[in-house]
Amino acid sequence: MSIDDDIKFLESVPLLRLVGRAGLRIVAIGAEQRYVHGGEILFHKNTHADSGYAIQEGAFALTIDPERDPVQTAGPGILLAEMALMADTYYGMTATATTSSTVIRIPRSLFLKMLEGYPDAARRIRDQIAIRAEESERDLMSIYNAMRSSTRGQ
Repeated sequence: MSIDDDIKFLESVPLLRLVGRAGLRIVAIGAEQRYVHGGEILFHKNTHADSGYAIQEGAFALTIDPERDPVQTAGPGILLAEMALMADTYYGMTATATTSSTVIRIPRSLFLKMLEGYPDAARRIRDQIAIRAEESERDLMSIYNAMRSSTRGQ
């Protein structure tokens, strides 16, 4: 794929779309395309996360506990480990390719360096993460309130 093809793909990824074309050009130039065989593990839960992965082709089973079924399957256009792009963290699950797959590996150091040059992009991403955090808090409160209601009726 050409750099322009990679930029076009990265623009299709919701969080990365917020960066803008100029910032994504830097990401596309510095990122690494990686082929992952079906059954191969892209990353393990609780290992140090230094990169995010945008799935171009294929699919990944995401598991928290290897003894259980996958929590979810992720396919093209999904950004795995997006928090690893911005913070020193650990992978929260294991990602295993269910088919032959291609990902774009985006190192945190590259992403943060790009954001330094594009502060508006950094603000847009911060705002999006804040919106998601508020939505998650509302969802958790709804679950909590539903559980409290059901235990009161017993």
